[in-house]
Amino acid sequence: MLRKILIFILVIILFFAAYFFVGKPEPAEKIAWGVNFSQQYAKDLGLDWQENYLALLDDLRVKNIKLLTQWDLIESEEGKYNFDDLDWQLAEAKKREARVLLVIGMKTGRWPECHAPNWTKIQIPKSKFQNSLLKYIKEIVERYKNEETIWAWQVENEPLFPFGECPPPDKEFLKKEISLVKSLDNLARPVVISDSGEGSFWFEAARLGDIVGTTMYRKVWFKELKSYISYPFPPVFYWRKAQIIKKIFDKEAIVTELQAEPWVAGSEKTMDLGQFKNNIEFAKNTGLKEFYLWGSEWWYWLKQKQNDSGIWNEAKKLF
Repeated sequence: MLRKILIFILVIILFFAAYFFVGKPEPAEKIAWGVNFSQQYAKDLGLDWQENYLALLDDLRVKNIKLLTQWDLIESEEGKYNFDDLDWQLAEAKKREARVLLVIGMKTGRWPECHAPNWTKIQIPKSKFQNSLLKYIKEIVERYKNEETIWAWQVENEPLFPFGECPPPDKEFLKKEISLVKSLDNLARPVVISDSGEGSFWFEAARLGDIVGTTMYRKVWFKELKSYISYPFPPVFYWRKAQIIKKIFDKEAIVTELQAEPWVAGSEKTMDLGQFKNNIEFAKNTGLKEFYLWGSEWWYWLKQKQNDSGIWNEAKKLF
């Protein structure tokens, strides 16, 4: 009996390995390349964030931008909203007929991942905190509900994946956020829910969102091992998962974070020009059709502060 069980387990493992690790997807006929952009991260790098943003639009000629909003920047004081910077970014994108994927909520990317304002960090009930967050989301959606430059909303960033200095994932509250966005949006735009490309099969993201957003990282720092590692997953790993999501949920998967900067700031062990080229080639081989590169602020920092235009010029070829 035990022998039969072990054989069954071995067969399952071999099937899993063959399905997700063997094969080569047909490359997409046309790929939409885009970038992530965080005004705060550009500032943290010592850059003029507006100059950085305009360089993406005018020099690289980017037409797909994922904008990371921050709650602490827009509502630094309770009930007082400052949309000047976000208005400007959307207006400049609109002038150039660029498409914007707007990330809204508390967990929107860039360390510490969650960007709750300081006034929320006093001892207040969880219900009051969540109501404040819903009110903030309502303000954003109502302001931009007719803005056609925004093609989709991304509600939170990897909200079901525990990463960053954040509260524990809360699926039921996420449902409320999604429902609120859909109820307010005049243009009925899709909601993107993102998840880890390497640590998830995306089922919950697909159940909740209209489009699945995924990460795609190749070299990372593992603090548990105190070492850099390269993920062993081949391009077909992402393709197979996308096909499962399509078959079960009839939903598309796009890559909302393609690694194109170092995992740890100041260290180039996980990213240089050669690795950038490798990651682009890897992405092309997955068969997926839309990618938002993570690191456009860092490319500009290399160009402006380090006199190194290698990655910037290589990225220009994509757009």
